[in-house]
Amino acid sequence: MKAKKIATIAVTALASLLVVFSGIMKLTQSPEIVTTLTKVGVGDYLLPLGLMEIGFTALFIFPKTMKIGFILLTCYFAGALATELSHQTAFNAVLPMALIWIAAFLRDPTIFLPGKSPVAS
Repeated sequence: MKAKKIATIAVTALASLLVVFSGIMKLTQSPEIVTTLTKVGVGDYLLPLGLMEIGFTALFIFPKTMKIGFILLTCYFAGALATELSHQTAFNAVLPMALIWIAAFLRDPTIFLPGKSPVAS
């Protein structure tokens, strides 16, 4: 049980740090990020996109708001993936979304398996 708790914390931290770092890169308007997002037509929205990533991650981290944070992050990265697919660019949204899903399942399996009791934190 202790190994599962450590794995849960590690995956949640990794996913959260990845998304927050991405949000910070957008807020600081990193040249690489600006170039990439301008190519796909969303270069003018760096500030709101960065704030959404950080805000949704904050909701995901806290246990009481984890489910809404999970839904919002999943929707955010699904939109990012759709944008990437429509512009034939790299699949940058897949890794954070996969880590978020794994972390969410480890933290509360009822997100994917209704009827199973939540894991005690």
